[in-house]
Amino acid sequence: MYDVAIIGGGAAGMSAAIYAARGGMNTVVFEKLSCGGQMTRTNEIDNYPGFADTPSGAELAEAIKNHAGKFDIEFKNEGVKEIRGADCSVKTIVTRRGEYQTRTVIFATGASPKKLGADGEEKFAGAGVSYCATCDGAFFKNKDAVVVGGGNTAFEDALYLANFCENVYILNRSKRFRAVKTLVEKVKVNPKITIYTDIAVDYFDGANALERVYVKNTATNERGFINASLAVIAIGITPDSALAKSCGVETCERGFIKTDMYLAANLVGVFAAGDVRVSPLRQVITAAADGAVAATSAVNYLNGVK
Repeated sequence: MYDVAIIGGGAAGMSAAIYAARGGMNTVVFEKLSCGGQMTRTNEIDNYPGFADTPSGAELAEAIKNHAGKFDIEFKNEGVKEIRGADCSVKTIVTRRGEYQTRTVIFATGASPKKLGADGEEKFAGAGVSYCATCDGAFFKNKDAVVVGGGNTAFEDALYLANFCENVYILNRSKRFRAVKTLVEKVKVNPKITIYTDIAVDYFDGANALERVYVKNTATNERGFINASLAVIAIGITPDSALAKSCGVETCERGFIKTDMYLAANLVGVFAAGDVRVSPLRQVITAAADGAVAATSAVNYLNGVK
């Protein structure tokens, strides 16, 4: 029997595990892939306090995992298929390998990149169309690349790709950017990056791999194309909340888990942290903070503290 079971091993999940274990709880983390979550897709993290040397997301993830290793935390490399009795005092977590009982659950399942929905996107996925610049960018050295989006991730991806791609083009549907001003200014002074506004992707084209991106002007409907071997889609995220919803956990209209200020969900003994929950900001630091709050709330619940 576990006291705290955490679903997801990203910044929120690992932080929650540290706080739960420090609180004296028998703690387990279920992560179907590798620990780190979305931060492992980031080339540089320059806004996490105490890490002024700008580590990569993978390096920061490893540092947090090593920190968690100081405590008696069990990590299971298993995907959770079902949670039975999520509204009961003892909940049963079901994986392909077995069943596990726990008194509380913290959903830290994160989110996944949104798809653009353009023709050719699925066809060229893995053959030029990508959702992770740091994962795939190095394979396109001296090639031309397109980044679709206008937020922080899109601008960060463009700056990263400019390190080895010949030319990088940012395509944004409007003239307004969601990216912070400092990122926009960095991009504007980079000679290898060109920003196109009022531009939407029409479809992706090529023979065996991506060769060009057909676009249209959202204001004039004028059409054209950009020769590119890589197209990174950076238009936002979709919460990985299907498991939570199947248990009866309440979500908002966009699918993010609703929580109170203690990060408790609508079911007793169930909490949520990180990108999967309703939040005004989704960064590594806020995910880690969420994990601390959710785990502390779980510990207080188990100890009968209100």
